[in-house]
Amino acid sequence: MMATGGVFIGGGIAPKILPKLMTPTFMQAFLTKGRMRPVLEATPVRVILHGQPALWGAARCAMLHVSGQA
Repeated sequence: MMATGGVFIGGGIAPKILPKLMTPTFMQAFLTKGRMRPVLEATPVRVILHGQPALWGAARCAMLHVSGQA
């Protein structure tokens, strides 16, 4: 689908390995994908630090459904 809105790394392990994810080694490995490199260079990479992002997403979805915006 060529989703280029970003790569979001989540889960319980992500905050624990944040220092490793912030190193140049991680981004080099992420970008070293041959002809896909230009696409990946334009794709933001983010780490989800909130403890319960799924709960927040479900709550937002429920609010939109109740308000008729879904």
